[in-house]
Amino acid sequence: MITERPPLPVLAWSVLISVLVTVASVSGLLLPWVYAQETANWALQAQGQDFGNLLAVVALIASAVRFRAGSFRAGLVWLGTLLYLIYAYIVYAMAVHLNALFLVYVAVLGLSAYAVAFNAPGLLARDTSFADGGRRTLAAWTMIGTGALFALLWLSELVPALLTGQVPASLAEAGLWVNPIHVIDLAVVLPGFILAGVAALQGRRHGLFWLAPWLAFSVLMGASIVAAMLLIAAAGYPGTLPPTVMVSVVVVASAVALWRYLRAI
Repeated sequence: MITERPPLPVLAWSVLISVLVTVASVSGLLLPWVYAQETANWALQAQGQDFGNLLAVVALIASAVRFRAGSFRAGLVWLGTLLYLIYAYIVYAMAVHLNALFLVYVAVLGLSAYAVAFNAPGLLARDTSFADGGRRTLAAWTMIGTGALFALLWLSELVPALLTGQVPASLAEAGLWVNPIHVIDLAVVLPGFILAGVAALQGRRHGLFWLAPWLAFSVLMGASIVAAMLLIAAAGYPGTLPPTVMVSVVVVASAVALWRYLRAI
């Protein structure tokens, strides 16, 4: 496997992001004022995301150390962790009431986005071979299946609401005008899953490259959703078991596919 040091001071950049994420997430979990203006449901979802963010900090630092040493595989996981943080902090910055952590949210979003922009082109340009055969197929279909599953899930909620003119129950419980998760997923993330999977099955380099980052993203995002579902269930909300089981299956499938795929790089 070829080793090559990244151009950006990856470890220092990652430590800075991690400190900010830790401050924001620990504050969200321990300080009542952070989500005091949110509905109970949306506050619990945000705290579930906070737990996921702390897991992402561990993944970010661990992968940054190996990436800085020249590991291509670690660089792919690092990119996926940053994609997760970009997603999470778009939601915090745009759908949490203005509070004292707002500029921290914006800083994490900006630092994570520029870290991807500065490093993804160099990683993509490296002369590295990717997994083929069953490992590639498993990773690709995991992404395609996950993308299709969540697209159908969101559309099954949104289309009837649009046709009847009624607000979806989940939107009312969260106290939102529009759910940013629906927007980001349907506009960017889920098409990204499916396009990467299809391109990988066709043997296209950009598809093969983005499979691992998207799988890492899927593991972290799924873990944060499971954490949120457990918090919501503990608060007495009904109907949390089916989505918790479904997302847990996605997390396990993504983790297995990622592990097998990375082993062959």
